[in-house]
Amino acid sequence: MSSDSSDKKLKKKGKPDNQRTPDEHREVRPLRVLMTWRPESAGDETAQFIAWLSRTEPLIVRTATVISRVWSEQPGSRQHAEYERWLAEESAACAASAQKALRDAGVPQSMLDAEIPSVVVTDHSETSVLISAAKDFDADLMLLGSHPAAPRGRFRIGSTADALLHCSPFSLGLAPRDPKLSKRGVTRVNCSYVDTEQSHQALRHAADLAARWNVPLRLVAFSPRGATMYPTEVPFTENSDMMVEWREQAMALLDRGKDRALSRHPDLSVEIAAGAGYGWSGAINDMKWKKGDLLVMGSSVLGDFNRVFIGPSTNQILRHAPVPVVISPV
Repeated sequence: MSSDSSDKKLKKKGKPDNQRTPDEHREVRPLRVLMTWRPESAGDETAQFIAWLSRTEPLIVRTATVISRVWSEQPGSRQHAEYERWLAEESAACAASAQKALRDAGVPQSMLDAEIPSVVVTDHSETSVLISAAKDFDADLMLLGSHPAAPRGRFRIGSTADALLHCSPFSLGLAPRDPKLSKRGVTRVNCSYVDTEQSHQALRHAADLAARWNVPLRLVAFSPRGATMYPTEVPFTENSDMMVEWREQAMALLDRGKDRALSRHPDLSVEIAAGAGYGWSGAINDMKWKKGDLLVMGSSVLGDFNRVFIGPSTNQILRHAPVPVVISPV
């Protein structure tokens, strides 16, 4: 879901370049989605996520599986020949199981990459291989499934996701376990917005998606009740005046975000909402979510430029978000 600067500009008569919207500056290509796949996975949430996106717009999908190598090969030995035979069979089985998961989820066969529908690589580093696979595919989005211990409808970070959430140069789609998704595809794009540079990038990404899909954009802000984001040694008693003041501040910054979105896409339908409650779960669940909602968030400025890097707030929102999430690089 990245904005490729190499996309060709559209030529329209009678409208200067500086008056065109971002959509008019770019030819729209189908989203290129890389689905990471482990055959031992207990869930099919990544395939369900792709099927959901495929009901929103046409896609080009490729699957990627990494078979972790636990020892170095010894070419020429009998064990090496046996290992190579097993590896060929396992690679074919992994590709077949990934494609079957997509078919079972309802992804049309025509949306699988015609050139290379699946890649299977053997390597010690799953993270670097997946990044290389996304680069080779020119992916707009890399999809990751949840740790199997996640509660139903929630995402938990596994080892591979943890690594990619701190170094990926590509936008990451995070699929909650056993998601309940709209049969009409994405019906609203949400953006977690706090008026910082990273949330500005997330806003641009979210606004572009909402305009592309012709769905509303909702800007959201969350505030766990209390003096800090975490439990404290000394109890803090808040009062209603403080919460009223926080809400006013939140709505003011969300209004600024709304202005930014409309300056980018003047015809976009934009709404704002602020949630407050006990802990992150209470703050997130303070607002209504739909089966067609997608949440877009930005990375932390602590990470490298053009890399995903999640901070503590993003991590907490990820744990409690009841909808699929996309993390956009700064």
